[in-house]
Amino acid sequence: MSMKRRQLFASAAAGAAILSRPGWAGPAEPWRRFEITTRVTLMGDGPAQLWLPLAQTVGGYQSASDPTTTGSGHAVVTHDATYGADVLRVDWTGSAERTIDVVQVVATRDRSSSDPTLPVTEAERRFWRSPTGSLPTDGIVKTTAEKIVAGQSEPRAKLRAIYDWVVDHTTRNPDTPGCGVGDITAMLESGHLTGKCVDINSLMTGLSRAAGFPARDVYGIRVGPSHRFPFLGAGGTITKAQHCRSEVYLPDRGWFPVDPADVAKVVLEQKLTLQDPQVRALREYLFGSWEMNWVGFNSATDIDLPGLGSDQKPNFAFLMYPCAFVGAQQPDTLEPASFRYEIMSRELT
Repeated sequence: MSMKRRQLFASAAAGAAILSRPGWAGPAEPWRRFEITTRVTLMGDGPAQLWLPLAQTVGGYQSASDPTTTGSGHAVVTHDATYGADVLRVDWTGSAERTIDVVQVVATRDRSSSDPTLPVTEAERRFWRSPTGSLPTDGIVKTTAEKIVAGQSEPRAKLRAIYDWVVDHTTRNPDTPGCGVGDITAMLESGHLTGKCVDINSLMTGLSRAAGFPARDVYGIRVGPSHRFPFLGAGGTITKAQHCRSEVYLPDRGWFPVDPADVAKVVLEQKLTLQDPQVRALREYLFGSWEMNWVGFNSATDIDLPGLGSDQKPNFAFLMYPCAFVGAQQPDTLEPASFRYEIMSRELT
């Protein structure tokens, strides 16, 4: 096991421990519990493999049960080698009907910048500042970040400058497939700063790393109704409710939650402007807070799926949707009907 993976596992274990620690004084927000069921059927000839992202247990705001599975195939919880992200891998050796139901119960509570946070080691800070193929920190990303934070000396002021720049310069494009791909270099070079949550929040993450902050995307899915705007919630069938967020490490605050992409979503869906009082209030809220009608899976950008053949590549650089191979064919992740998967959420009382 690599050092990075051991460190990330240790953080996850500490997160689980802090949730169960007697007398732990967390924030006053109430807990919500959601049962999330993913049902997959794979058609076609030959052996098949399926990878499903699993909800993580992290910090003092999200706790996930172990998954339960029913159906055919051999299912095992595994982890990618770099990030230690929880992944359910299912293997079928033949061409008979391949079906599986996966259930997790996840408890969440709204997150704010005043929440207690786990300590982050220097090695982890270096890890989350490092560039990846999808999140470079040099070239136009670096020069843009430097221009944005010029004249600012305090970390929070620098971060606020990046957040405000992303909110002011990006727009949501409803025609972008899925949640986008997060090619931030292409966005900056073209000047077309438009897309969906992966594009906008990856830009937030990449610019933050280029400015010297540890930062990461968090890939997940909306699971319940929103108390703020209907378009920021989901429920029942949530097959297309995936959503990516961003968090940035501040020395005095720990992991600081932000979500400029949801500002852009409300502007588009509600047909409002950035000057509208509702949007201005949401803009302030999403600099340091997340409404946890959403469940986070992982922060594994440019993920190597465990057990994937060296001659195979997944559809995306992140695991936010189910991913499968049937023989040599890869069903389209963004087409649940042809892929034959459905995700359902039920809030528990």
